[in-house]
Amino acid sequence: MRRNAVRLLLAALMAVAGCLAGPGSAAHAAVPDSPAVTYTNPIAEKRADPHIYKHTDGYYYFTATVPEYDRIVLRRATTIQGLSTAPETTIWTKHASGVMGAHIWAPEIHYIDGKWYVYFAAGSTSDQWAIRMYVLEGTGANPLTATWAEKGQIKTTWESFSLDATTFVVNGVRYLAWAQRNPSESNNTSLFIAKLANPWTIQGTPAEISQPTLSWETVGYKVNEGPAVIQHGGKVFMTYSASATDANYCLGMLTASATADLTDPASWSKGAQPVFTSNDSTSQYGPGHNSFTVSEDGKSDILVYHDRSYKDITGDPLNDPNRRTRVQKVYWKADGTPDFGIPVADGVTPQRFSSYNYPDRFIRHYDFRARIEANTSPLADSQFRVVTGLAGSGTVSLESANYPGYYLRHKNFEVWVEKNDGTSTFASDATFYQRAGLADSAGVSYESYGYAGRYVRHYNYLLYVQTPSTATDKGDATFYRQ
Repeated sequence: MRRNAVRLLLAALMAVAGCLAGPGSAAHAAVPDSPAVTYTNPIAEKRADPHIYKHTDGYYYFTATVPEYDRIVLRRATTIQGLSTAPETTIWTKHASGVMGAHIWAPEIHYIDGKWYVYFAAGSTSDQWAIRMYVLEGTGANPLTATWAEKGQIKTTWESFSLDATTFVVNGVRYLAWAQRNPSESNNTSLFIAKLANPWTIQGTPAEISQPTLSWETVGYKVNEGPAVIQHGGKVFMTYSASATDANYCLGMLTASATADLTDPASWSKGAQPVFTSNDSTSQYGPGHNSFTVSEDGKSDILVYHDRSYKDITGDPLNDPNRRTRVQKVYWKADGTPDFGIPVADGVTPQRFSSYNYPDRFIRHYDFRARIEANTSPLADSQFRVVTGLAGSGTVSLESANYPGYYLRHKNFEVWVEKNDGTSTFASDATFYQRAGLADSAGVSYESYGYAGRYVRHYNYLLYVQTPSTATDKGDATFYRQ
């Protein structure tokens, strides 16, 4: 009895100690598993339906649809950004007549069992809309100089409009997913999946896993196309593109368990809303036909996609050559699902900043007041572009991702997100010295440009510019870039 009383007393004392310790005493964060990566968009002008593959040789390989629709091109570089200036090699050109003679679309490059494979779609010189899927096989270490052979058409259930083949492996099984017109349906294309007997041959009967039925999938055309797969936390996520290839183009997503039978349509669930859409604030329109790759350090998933920088198109969007390749980091929600945010503005991609003391809380704006918060929605409220300081070189300013032209600035030592009014006062208040983290040099701290010794820190979860003195203060003024 006495022993139980002692235990209860100790538990009570520990609870009181926890209460007295308060918010500032939280265990500090470890360096994030997925630190920030930044790129400068666009990666490539006039390149649509982009596919970037990171190989074990240390190179990224990039292919995409060219606006002439007449050839397949490849680039390689040791960094994603390096693809912007990498020389381009044509590895295959359309046939002068017959099949594979028109509309060369949506190439993807993969390395399978010691050989390179490029999946692509093509029409015929006799009927450019007789689009079918084809495969090239490349022999050689470097696909830009490999010997390429045509493996022919991928045969499916019907001889109908089919395109956008992608291949992936789940639990040791290789699959093919693609878009095709089902003759029994009143739409343009639906999504299909099948196992592969070899890289160019389907095994068994293909299964239809999605058709365009929702309002945002049927604007202009009734389309599900461009499947792409990413896996995380025991789940398989398949993004796809929907509607016409103008500003209405967007991404939807299907989800399945990695242990399910992926060839059973019942294994897949479709999201009711698109996951990536046009954004007027950032001037990005028609984001779609994506693929996924990983960052140079292998710690971040990267969304690769195309869009346009303007909304209005004259004539058929297929004749508009200005879709361009872009990239940005994928973030993962607490429930294990991906959050793609918004297509960010051209230029440097944004970052997120997690608290040293509260690793699940990120700097975000809410009603334009800056604070730290967990489970931020929308994601873009917690993304900021680190740009050259408004007050001069050697400094930085943090620009809102979803409100370009708005910056983190202090006002009466409170931190807000406000629009740059062009004054010297605003420039000074929105400019900071980027320092090594006060509590951890692997992190970052932001010292006020106009008030030496005052740093951005959180207090009761709101952001201020204050002079940190205690260890807790310094932790509150330290952030990790993600």
